[in-house]
Amino acid sequence: MEWRRLVVERGERVLFEDLSGRVDAGESLLVEGRNGSGKTTFLRSIAGLYLPLQGEFLWNGENVNDLGEGFRENLLYLGHMNAIKDNLDAVENLRVQSRLSGNPASDEDILSALAAFGLRGFEDFPTRMLSQGQKRRVALARLLLSRAKLWVLDEPFVALDVAAVDHLQSVISAHVEAGGIAILTTHQATQLTDNSTHRLKLG
Repeated sequence: MEWRRLVVERGERVLFEDLSGRVDAGESLLVEGRNGSGKTTFLRSIAGLYLPLQGEFLWNGENVNDLGEGFRENLLYLGHMNAIKDNLDAVENLRVQSRLSGNPASDEDILSALAAFGLRGFEDFPTRMLSQGQKRRVALARLLLSRAKLWVLDEPFVALDVAAVDHLQSVISAHVEAGGIAILTTHQATQLTDNSTHRLKLG
């Protein structure tokens, strides 16, 4: 994943300009900066949810806008909102999301993903009945069902207890070690600090 000469503004304020960089397969990127520095906007721009004023994103050397679905099928974006429906249970939420991604998951795989995030016994609960931490884990279980090579995660550790944080770090590390890419923001200290982890400071 590469970005070239990005200029991004919000309102009439330039958040960053002439920003270039890349992260390769088997690497992760921690995007850092104070509140309002543009971290979330940068991630949303990668995901195509925010249009930079100038610059471009490249995937395997090609502009992501030209690739269209060829890029989107390799992208999993998880924002700071969980993007789950409160009237559906955990299994139903993941079933719908996996179908929308173009890679429908079996119920067996969905149950396994939920169990991996400590949600065994909560699969049939409407998600409105779950705690914020449990809702976050339902959303994060998507990671274990995804075939996307690029994970873009905005504050993925929010509302998680220590055990869930440790597990998520292991999931991200395994994805990167398998040749994937993870780009994320976090206000928390993480164990993603080996040679494959890079940092981008905004603001």
